[in-house]
This record gives sequence, C-alpha cells and structure tokens, in this order.
Amino acid sequence: MTQRITIDPITRLEGHGKIEIFLDDAGDVSSAYFQIPELRGFESFCVGRHAEEMANITNRICGVCPEAHHMAAAKAVDAAFGVACLPAAKRIRELIYMAFFVTDHTTHFYCLGGPDFIVGPDAPACERNILGVIRKVGVDIGLQVINCRKRNHELIKRLGGRGVHLCGALPGGWSVALSEEMRRDFLGCAKENIDFARFSLQAFEDIVLKDQAYLDLVLSDLYRHETHSMGTVDVGMAPNFYEGRIRVVDTLGNEVALYDAKDYLSHIAEHVEPWSYLKFPYLKKFGWQGFVDGQDSGIYHATPLARLNVADRMATPLAQAEFERFYDTFGVRGKAANGRNLPVHHRLATHWARLIELLYAAERMQELLEHPDICDPEVRQVVEARAGIGIGSVEAPRGTLTHHYETDERGVLTKVNLIVGTTNNNAPISLSVMKAAKGLIKGGVFSDGILNQVEMAFRLYDPCCSCATHALGKAPLELNLRAADGSLLDQQVRG
Repeated sequence: MTQRITIDPITRLEGHGKIEIFLDDAGDVSSAYFQIPELRGFESFCVGRHAEEMANITNRICGVCPEAHHMAAAKAVDAAFGVACLPAAKRIRELIYMAFFVTDHTTHFYCLGGPDFIVGPDAPACERNILGVIRKVGVDIGLQVINCRKRNHELIKRLGGRGVHLCGALPGGWSVALSEEMRRDFLGCAKENIDFARFSLQAFEDIVLKDQAYLDLVLSDLYRHETHSMGTVDVGMAPNFYEGRIRVVDTLGNEVALYDAKDYLSHIAEHVEPWSYLKFPYLKKFGWQGFVDGQDSGIYHATPLARLNVADRMATPLAQAEFERFYDTFGVRGKAANGRNLPVHHRLATHWARLIELLYAAERMQELLEHPDICDPEVRQVVEARAGIGIGSVEAPRGTLTHHYETDERGVLTKVNLIVGTTNNNAPISLSVMKAAKGLIKGGVFSDGILNQVEMAFRLYDPCCSCATHALGKAPLELNLRAADGSLLDQQVRG
C-alpha cells in the first residue's frame, strides 16, 4: 500500500494549511501537495455592500496584513468613484504602508522564517520559534524586535485609528492630517527603523551567509525554481509598494509585461484544482502548462525576491547598495542579454530580499516625513458615489494584491474580485514543496527535521492563507487524493 505522509498543520504561517506527501513502493516521493482546506467567502458576501465600506471590511480578512487590504480597497474605491486621492492624504497612506512593511517583514524574519536558520532546521519543534531565537541571540535583540513592532504599530494607530484593522481611509483621502508634532515623532521612528534594518541585514550575513552549511543550502538545487517574476515598479523601474505599474520578467530577465493594475485581466488568469480552495494564477501569455517551471511555463512568483528580480534598481541609497551586493553575491548583476540582472532563482534568497525591502521601507518613511507638504491639512474631500469599475493594487509583503470592484449608481457593489499576494504564489509554492519533498525523502526515511525542511519550502514565501482563501469554493473539498497510478491512498503517517 502506498504510504502517505501528512504534515498537518503546517506551522509558522498566517492561516491554515497542510502538506500531503505520497511515497511509491520504493519509499521515494511520487507526489506532494500544498493544500489549503479552509474556506472564506469575501468575494461573495461583499456584494451588496456600499463600496466605501470595503476598506474596513476587507482588512478583516487577516490580522497580520490588514493594511494591505485597507490600501488596495481604498485605491479601488477611488477609481470606482472617479476621484484622485489628495496629495497629503496619499503620502499619509504610503507612510502608514511603509511602517506596516517594516513590522511585517520583521515578524517574518525573526518569528516565522528566521528560526529555521537562527535555531536550525533540525532543532526540536518546541525551540523553532521566537523564544528559541531569543535564547540563541539574546534578550536584547528580542527587545529590539518587540520595540520595532511597537513603534510602527503606534504610528499606524495614531494615523489609522487602530493598531490592527485600521479605519482611516476615505474615498479620495484620509480621515486625519499629520501634525507637526506627529511628524517629528515619526521621523525618529523612521531613523530607528533604518538602524534596525541594517542590523538585521548584518545578522543575516553573520548567521547565514558566513555559515558555509547554510550558504550551501541557499545555493543548493533543493529550493531552486525557474519561474517568471512579478512586482510593481515606479517610472525608474525601482520597486514601489504603494503605486506604480506591474512588471513581469521571464526566467532570463527579459520584460514580458508592463501594465497598469486596471489591465490585470489581460495578463492574468486563474486555474482551479479540486484539492485546494486556493486558486492558481498564471500568465495568459504562456498559458497554464501544469505544475512545471521553466521559460515556457505560465507560472510566476510575486515575492520580495520577485520584486527585486523585476527591478533595475532600488529607489533609496542604502537599499541600492544592498541590492547591488545581493546580485553580486549570486554573480548575476548585469549579466542578462539586455544588461539587466539575471533573475535569482534560489528561493531561500527570498529571506535576504525581504530584509533589503525592510531597509527600503524604512528609508522611504524618512523621505515621506521630510516632504514639505506632508502636513498639509487638506486630506478630506466630498465624493459622490457613482456606477463604475475600480481596480486598486498594492504590493503586499507576500505579493501583488489586486482589488476589483464594480458598483451601481448608488455606489453599491455588484461584483468583487480579489487576487491576493499568496494566491499569486500558490503554484510556485506547490512546485517548491514537491521539489523539496523529492530531494529530502528517500527510501521511506524521514524525520521531524526533514519534514521541517519540506515546510521551509512554503515558509520562505511567507504565505497568508487567510487572505488567499477569499472565494467560495465547492464543498466538501475533495481530500481523498490519489497516487500517480490512480489508486486511493489510505495509509497515513502523521508528521
């Protein structure tokens, strides 16, 4: 009888998921699935609500990244109602969003992904957590992590109304202006964030890049996939988390798409499988070719690594220096046929890319707070509801996030579609889990440490399954997966 290994629940992620691994008669992996069994229905139950409510409804999708949904919803409503956001309000939105990026990337590096490196992938499960990290690196560093999250959530609370599930967005504006007192306080916060980001990058170098075993793991084929990359860029082709155009480069670094968010349906389609409530987006240009990577596959990833891959540069000086060092380390800077960097396909490098983004977000906070007009009191305007179509997009920490609304003449929603950051990454996550499982499990031999290294294949994407399972699916989910020969798999080994 074919052996079935179930890792349920998978750990250190937002939301719920499981991994199913099937072994053949020789004990080698025949197939593996990254499965999302939870079901939520935001796309359906938001229909019939007033559009201006969406910023405060959709940010309840997740308690980790409510700011991403809040901003995408605000931008979609602006577009649906045909109004441009006031300049000072737009800067406040982006300021809050940069503070959110700092907290979110900090959480992942130190609490979710970091334990695999700082404590070790083979350490007992009870030690692979933030407490194990603190025991390894010291209480002082733990306090730095806590203080970083505290000061940035305080900024979000003061400007956004709440520290979690903020409520500040208004159509075309923001509910509160930035005072000079707040500006001075937050400028100190931004400078502390820059210091913390540089410290975190140094910690990554000391713990991972200077450890040959970890460096070999990052550079190994075990977590390597050649897929296309997606991310939002500004006019100078630098990453921009709040606004810009969406750029896609292929596996060789060539630009294959550059489009406004409103045109996303011309480039993206979604594939459905019966064993997961999470959809599988792909590029229409290449089509759905199944769970395969390579130049001809339609699969892309939208991650911190992908955002660096699509960029020509970073928009802030310290982040630019780290960007250059990153591609120099992999030996691919300026090596593409068009003079761009060749994409980095080693997926564990996503953790390093995430810290470079943390530094950029901190520097961008300082830039915004030093803008002479950020304290302009004109942040609210009268907006009339209307029938329209609005598409808003931001870069969530874990990928490109798109909100698509259609309203009637009363401003009531008649259609809602969401493509969430983790949804973009569902297919590459599945590829990574399959490759890691096949590379690690041989002859039916596995351990808790090996299964954790399989989990590392999804964890590097920082998936938020609560966000991604936003659509109503067909219940009950077909959980009885089949082996490659079509036979049902009955025997289970719990991981």
